[in-house]
Amino acid sequence: MSALPARRRAGEAAAILLMLALCWPALAQTQQGTGRTAPRSPAAPAAPAAPVEPAPTAYEPDMLRLAEVIGSLAFLRQLCGGAEAPAWRQRMTELLDAEGTTPGRRERLAGAYNRGFRGFALTYRTCTAAAGEATARLSADGERLSRILAGRFGG
Repeated sequence: MSALPARRRAGEAAAILLMLALCWPALAQTQQGTGRTAPRSPAAPAAPAAPVEPAPTAYEPDMLRLAEVIGSLAFLRQLCGGAEAPAWRQRMTELLDAEGTTPGRRERLAGAYNRGFRGFALTYRTCTAAAGEATARLSADGERLSRILAGRFGG
């Protein structure tokens, strides 16, 4: 008679294994640690899509270059003790407010400003004649870019 209970236990174990095999796809969808299953309904709301970044404007390269020039001048005028040094940072803030219409665009403009600032911070530790010359060239470049942007794309 002891053989019958052993067969019954083997049969029960086989049934349990069969149930596990059949239920495995549902168990695999169970969220780890919560015991709940993931929704299966095709009508379930999807995660919100990231906002679509619009195509770059025609004047974006010039605008990015202008932001880089402003960053460069912000560093150089601060280094050389220019009275208008804080104004360059304020100009960049105004540019970001006006042109940073999306997070990606704002990030590109701020990155260009930082690239200009850091580029000169790596080169100059004191105000030298070369720093003064760089300031003059950058001022002329910034003025030229401003005229181009206002002439072509200004309202």
